[in-house]
Amino acid sequence: MDEMLKYAVENGMIDLSHIQECIDLRQRKELLEKHPYKVYEGKDGKWYTYLPDEKKGRVFRKRATKEEIENVIVEYWKDKTENPTIQEVFTEWNDRRLELKKISPATHTRNKQIFNRHFRMFGERKIKSLSMEDFIEFLEEQIPEFDLTAKGYANLKGVTKGLLLRAKRRKLISFSPDEVFEEADVSETEFRKVVKEDCEEVFDEQETDLMVRYLIRHPDVWNLGILLMFMSGIRVGELVALKWDCFQPDVIYIRRTETRFRDGDGPYQYAIKEFPKTQAGWRAVVLPQAYQWIYDAFKNLNEGIDSEFIMVREDGSRLNTNCMRHRMYRVCKEVGILPRSPHKIRKTYCSILSDYKVSEKLIIDQMGHTSILISNQFYNRNRQKFDEKAKTISAIPEFQQKLALVK
Repeated sequence: MDEMLKYAVENGMIDLSHIQECIDLRQRKELLEKHPYKVYEGKDGKWYTYLPDEKKGRVFRKRATKEEIENVIVEYWKDKTENPTIQEVFTEWNDRRLELKKISPATHTRNKQIFNRHFRMFGERKIKSLSMEDFIEFLEEQIPEFDLTAKGYANLKGVTKGLLLRAKRRKLISFSPDEVFEEADVSETEFRKVVKEDCEEVFDEQETDLMVRYLIRHPDVWNLGILLMFMSGIRVGELVALKWDCFQPDVIYIRRTETRFRDGDGPYQYAIKEFPKTQAGWRAVVLPQAYQWIYDAFKNLNEGIDSEFIMVREDGSRLNTNCMRHRMYRVCKEVGILPRSPHKIRKTYCSILSDYKVSEKLIIDQMGHTSILISNQFYNRNRQKFDEKAKTISAIPEFQQKLALVK
């Protein structure tokens, strides 16, 4: 085929200049059709239109002839198409993934937040003007500037890789996105370490008793929901998404969760996803027999309310995760303990299961984890108070024997 084409060109059978002219005319027509604003002739004989502008919304343009104003439009959209800004490539990538349902609205919002936090001025630069070294230096600079944790850097890396993959696919860059991260001079020792004491991460035995006692004595929908988390370890997003068809006195079937996202720059929106947070999240959570009365308590509170959800107000409107977090802080304050989020209940639940030597299989089944390593590394904490820890260590016979030798 290549030899035939070469022969046709060399023998004047195909005019390449004419073909290129046709291509240029077609591209020009497509770019003019892409233009969202009206092109019109004024009373003064000049031609007018607007061009999009990120800061002002739009800017006014005028030229002496129609051809000249169309040239302005074509150059604008050609530049946008052939050499977009990093911001434009990111938006295209992020919006497309949402459109194809590869990500949820919540992930779409989170990606925008990460991009807006880190890219700012860098995001306004034209992507073709940047080299691989520019991106490497950008990533390296973000760690000290924002005092990033390993997780924070991983989030930045994910967004950067996504937009670079989109740019590579559109042939806007020649280098491989993986090369950027391989060449970046980044070490684990650079990341800020987040160290939290056990007392910040879980409720100890005394605090758990205080919480449970208060919740039982003040049994409204909010408090019963918190109590249900203490007795099941379910996520707060799973709690507020729980429907009656998945709730029985002895078991909770986790089939969905709540997601939070932003529609543009407006307030956060809360919606139900018809699947759990992870694949392992599909599970049946067994409730302690002593607390199966919670089911009847919810039934009584929801009597006469027309809703498929259990976590609802008297008017039938569903409670969201934000409502539950505010109630958690309020209850902690009422009982006089350190305020904690609903997720700390989940860590407390996992720690209790581990303390009482529950089998690893049952722990991950109840928690909805893929591995016991996740439960042990991120959820299992020591719930003893400091003086109780001291007593435990002091009671070790070998330590007592060493002390006797000194005496």
